[in-house]
Amino acid sequence: MKFATKVIHAGIEPDPSTGAVMTPIFQTSTYVQAAPGDHKGYEYARTQNPTRSALEKNLAALENGTDAICFGSGLAAQDAVIKLLKSGDEILSVNDLYGGSYRQMVRVYGQWGLKSRYIDMYNANNVADAIGPDTKLIWIETPTNPMLNIVDIAAVCAIARERGILTCVDNTFASPYLQNPLDLGADIVLHSATKYIGGHSDVVHGCLIVKDSELGARLRFLQNASGAVPGPQDCFLVLRGIKTLHLRVQRACENAEKIAHFLANHPKVSKVYWPGFEHHPNHDIAKKQMRMFGAMVSFDLKDNTIENAYRVLSGTHLFSLAESLGGVESLIGHPASMTHASIPREERLKVGLTDSLIRLSVGVEDVDDLIQDLNNII
Repeated sequence: MKFATKVIHAGIEPDPSTGAVMTPIFQTSTYVQAAPGDHKGYEYARTQNPTRSALEKNLAALENGTDAICFGSGLAAQDAVIKLLKSGDEILSVNDLYGGSYRQMVRVYGQWGLKSRYIDMYNANNVADAIGPDTKLIWIETPTNPMLNIVDIAAVCAIARERGILTCVDNTFASPYLQNPLDLGADIVLHSATKYIGGHSDVVHGCLIVKDSELGARLRFLQNASGAVPGPQDCFLVLRGIKTLHLRVQRACENAEKIAHFLANHPKVSKVYWPGFEHHPNHDIAKKQMRMFGAMVSFDLKDNTIENAYRVLSGTHLFSLAESLGGVESLIGHPASMTHASIPREERLKVGLTDSLIRLSVGVEDVDDLIQDLNNII
């Protein structure tokens, strides 16, 4: 089954009681049992819900996995992955990553004795050199947030597999339409489904997808034991959003390509970060492991004062100044004060995340209108 068919049909069956084409919202906390242990596969809604089950089957198919586990948010999904570790273990992470991921690793789990280090993974050899005796998890984002750096998933996962180290790829920026890390050797794929998978900025959701049934069972245990589950309404909204995932992401990528080239040729823009440029670091790897180059674009202005950046950030009309990404509408953001404010400034500057960097999440509007909106203010 090809991707465009999977988004509509994978894991989805008409409701047997009514024939409803759309998966019903099973808004219930519990399920009746004929006798103790004699039930229809559902006991308590923290553990199982039919709406969530349908979504999990669909997500597993989109990432070519065998099991998907849904959570109340992307960070709740990350929390479950980290709980596979114990005090004294180390996470080796890419050094340009979502600020919330950094905050959880350092400020939440650091106080419990879990270690984390942040390295340049853009040359896979750096990973091999950095692995230590306590390294138990390698955390990959690609493309990274917000510098859009590219990590060679297959190369890093091969190194990890040789050392018996678990790998998790945060695939939020790419979505399953552009990239499938399990096919490249990853153990776990994470999505903030709030973003491209949901696609309409109306739900907060997260998921993990795996191929190994034992690993899936461990993560599902942690989900149930910690209770970080999504409600059935949220699962319904994500299922609804998935049905147009391929159409939305393709259009957004096409728009982003035109906007990236517009910015690259603008006299007031100093640098544009977008993996589709041939000069972009690891462009060839992006071309190999992604189907398109994504709909995220970051850039710096030649007048790179924070005042000038704020002028642009507050002056657009079609690009809304807001947190998040991946919706049908275009967003503009300031990573240093928004998504990455929890990362110390000196650490941000090491990867090029300046105080004036601007990040775009390009939506599906008419691209000429989007370009005009940027041109009016830059």
